[in-house]
Amino acid sequence: MAGMTMSLDGFINDRNGSAEKLSPDFSELLDAPSFKEMTKNTGAVIMGRHVYEMADPFLWINDDYEFQVPIFVLTHTPPAKFPKGNDRLTLTFVTDGVESAISQAKNAAGDKIVQVIGGASTIQQCLNSGLCDELQIDIMPVLLGKGLRLFENIDTDKIKLERTNLEETTPIRTSMTFRLVK
Repeated sequence: MAGMTMSLDGFINDRNGSAEKLSPDFSELLDAPSFKEMTKNTGAVIMGRHVYEMADPFLWINDDYEFQVPIFVLTHTPPAKFPKGNDRLTLTFVTDGVESAISQAKNAAGDKIVQVIGGASTIQQCLNSGLCDELQIDIMPVLLGKGLRLFENIDTDKIKLERTNLEETTPIRTSMTFRLVK
């Protein structure tokens, strides 16, 4: 499953690269039953290098991070220094492509789901390669005007979606889940 939050006008960050306006309800989201269920069912996480570096990884990779599972960071160049994690949360930097990241994450996840949490390029690669079964998009009632769009560089002729869930996750966040029809 891949997922991201976007503005009503389709951006996942603003013209300065910030996603701050898209998460004013973050503490409420962490307490939402559907979010708790998703984290409980997640066995591994894939993220791009930009998402990994959005906040200081030495601060967020700790026992309080919501995903206490193996994390696979898709990158061209691994960092020289990175946090060690703990006995549940481990970091693996994958340099040989999205297919390898998905394969490694599936092995680590066992019978649980692999959650792809971004960024845009990582999710685009998963969608275009057919390696994504579900897509969750959270819409925030904010207009950013410019920024990065999630659905750029998508082969729309190959991707067919079927909505499976629509939910008001927090008082201001609407979550839509789609199955990718194969």
